[in-house]
Amino acid sequence: MLRKSFILLTVTAAALGLTSGCKDKTTTPPPTADTTTVDVPSFNADSAYAHIVTQCDFGPRVPDSEAHSHCGDYIVAAFERLGLTVTEQRTQVQRWDGQAVGCRNLIAAFAPEALDRIMVCTHWDSRPWADHDPDSTKWRTPVPAANDGASGVAVMLEVARQLVARQPAIGVDFVCFDCEDAGTPEWANAEDSEDSWCLGSQYWAKNPHYRDVLPRYAILLDMVGGPDARFCYEGYSLRYAQTVVDKVWSAAERAGYGEFFPRQDGGYITDDHVPLNETGIPAIDIIPYYANTATGFCPTWHTVSDTPEHIDKNALQAAGQTLLQVIYEEK
Repeated sequence: MLRKSFILLTVTAAALGLTSGCKDKTTTPPPTADTTTVDVPSFNADSAYAHIVTQCDFGPRVPDSEAHSHCGDYIVAAFERLGLTVTEQRTQVQRWDGQAVGCRNLIAAFAPEALDRIMVCTHWDSRPWADHDPDSTKWRTPVPAANDGASGVAVMLEVARQLVARQPAIGVDFVCFDCEDAGTPEWANAEDSEDSWCLGSQYWAKNPHYRDVLPRYAILLDMVGGPDARFCYEGYSLRYAQTVVDKVWSAAERAGYGEFFPRQDGGYITDDHVPLNETGIPAIDIIPYYANTATGFCPTWHTVSDTPEHIDKNALQAAGQTLLQVIYEEK
């Protein structure tokens, strides 16, 4: 994603009257449905955290690395053990510097026979360069990617475990996009193009696995385990899928995690949900906005400190329980 432009994009959007860097929304939230009878299972943040540790134990999951290969196999096996139907998209994509790298999108279908479906997605690769680390000697070191990568996968695996134990009324497709974080590094003498990010989801958008039916909507999870995370509204989500944003933020309130989902604006982020919206699937991004950092991102973002000990289980719990609330409220 075009990460270095979080603040700049927010300022630009504010000038257009579209969003304004985490100000309180003045609009009244839509009325919430009576969901008192919905039986929603409990998300287990410890289980999700264990998946983060396991992914990081492989090492940074940089495309074409041994760690990447082993971790991909682990994710596939974890979904298959739960009984989900897993398919893969394997291709090559071109990185910002012209280098061709392998790309492996992982797709796990719960209740694949169900015609009514939603899509939950994340990215599972690690950034090859810690180009925002305070120590410039680490800028060419791969990122461990506990939060920026592993957290979204971990939440999806725990949610999938709960779905198997208590089946909801809809089918769910879990999609792990590859090569999201291989965009132009800060130290490169090259223009940072939006197209250099989200390579796996760009490929998927041109080669979707859906044939006869599209999902009702898609929810992207990105960096959902950072300390003190607050999931503000993301600009493209509001532009293309405001009804889905309303649905998710209202579900967070009913689940008891409204403080983690403030009805406030963050910024516009080029992320994996953008190619999905361009294909006609309403897609939103659950991603935290840090108003107290220069980048708008978690302090460990794109640094060698993005490790499991900096994961906040409270954030995992808020994201995971909200996602379960959304799924089990669907009819």
